[in-house]
Amino acid sequence: MINKKTAIYITGILFLLLQVISTGNLYASGNSQQQSPKKLFQAGAATTNTSPSMDIEMRSSPAIVNIHDELHARCLVLDDGEKRLAFVVVDIIGLNRDLIDEAKRIIYEENDLSPENVMVSSTHTHSMARATGPPPYDEYQKFIIRRIADAVKKAIFNLEPARIGWGAGDVPEHVFVRRWFMKPGSPVPNPYGGEDKVMMNPGRLNPNIVEPAGKPDPEVSVISVQSLEGRPIALFANYSLHYVGGVPRGHISADYFAVFADRMKELLGADRQDPPFVGIMSNGTSGDVNNINYAVPGQNYPPYARMKVVANDVAKEVMRVYENIEHHDWAGLQSAQQELTLKVRKPDSKMIAHAKEVLAGTDQRVGPHGSSKHYNEGLLNRLDMPDNVDILLQSFRIGDLAIATIPFETFAEIGLEIKEKMKSRPAFTIELANGSYGYLPTPRQHEWGGYESWTNKFEYDASVKIVDSLMKMFETFE
Repeated sequence: MINKKTAIYITGILFLLLQVISTGNLYASGNSQQQSPKKLFQAGAATTNTSPSMDIEMRSSPAIVNIHDELHARCLVLDDGEKRLAFVVVDIIGLNRDLIDEAKRIIYEENDLSPENVMVSSTHTHSMARATGPPPYDEYQKFIIRRIADAVKKAIFNLEPARIGWGAGDVPEHVFVRRWFMKPGSPVPNPYGGEDKVMMNPGRLNPNIVEPAGKPDPEVSVISVQSLEGRPIALFANYSLHYVGGVPRGHISADYFAVFADRMKELLGADRQDPPFVGIMSNGTSGDVNNINYAVPGQNYPPYARMKVVANDVAKEVMRVYENIEHHDWAGLQSAQQELTLKVRKPDSKMIAHAKEVLAGTDQRVGPHGSSKHYNEGLLNRLDMPDNVDILLQSFRIGDLAIATIPFETFAEIGLEIKEKMKSRPAFTIELANGSYGYLPTPRQHEWGGYESWTNKFEYDASVKIVDSLMKMFETFE
């Protein structure tokens, strides 16, 4: 048994210990900045193979005879200790929103990652031009959904302490506006009985061309992620080039987007790492941009050669930028999303009458991708569409870097406008993100006409509403 003297002694010791603990807690609470644990930034990246089987039915293409290079879903996950973001870029011409929403549902279910923190976009490689219609999903659509979710799951598994930095360079030699003003009096018919002011892809050295109907965005934006020891984890780039092409019919290819990713791995000396290095090229605002300057003579390239030239030049500039990037041990992450309602542009009685007349008559070839009947059938199909469509917009912040997303093939001047409105803050836009609704011209581009305006189904000022909504979302981050 403990005698009274011993008990008093033990009680005194306990009291002194409590005093020390209490004093320590007071000190810690009064000096939280010095005593709080250091913020931990993490990153992880991964890829999943999304190539189809060679017996898949393709849209407007012959049977697949070759998969030249494998298609992938490429994912970068970032975590600042409070928020986690996932960026997924898929090698495909486009993905419907309902398919992306299903992938996000699975990602949330399996990883507790909120859909507003997940972005899924398409590269717009034209050789993988398979339609991805609404449910019920076929086998390939189900496969794509699962592979998107798997890419995120793998990237989360690969999370590790990391450093992050960003920068931008210019590669102007491969981006040209493909819509041209034509000389007054030049025939520029549209399928709806009128004449346009601009023509898409007018042909090299066409004597009737005057000047491009806009300016491209030559900037290539770069996000670099490294381990704390400097090992490259991922490089996420953004360049506003529609695609390159040069792929034979019946071939599948991820286009220059994949060639760029592979070249960056080589330049960074990051081959055969564990976990593997992941290079990602997202598509910027390139709805009216390709890599052909119609004012000068062309150069013939064998299959796949042109995309290598483009990818190597872009990678060279990205490497220059990379070598000057300041990497940070921590960067705050923010995200926001918004549903925006857009009106569907329905044909009036005059347009309906003209369309029916065209469909009853002899077909005429108008435009690059179909007959006059084809375009007028599409016009009448809008009568069966809902009056309004809700699209999803997302905005992100990584440190002081701003990222906008738009679910259209977005004209370059829209991306340039967003960068201008962001003033001195670095920014870029990812197109075909969280859906694929066709081209997005500006109001003045609609006035000038052209193929992209023919196929757009929404109100003429849709781009104005989209930019205004994105800027308001960015303001919530301030």
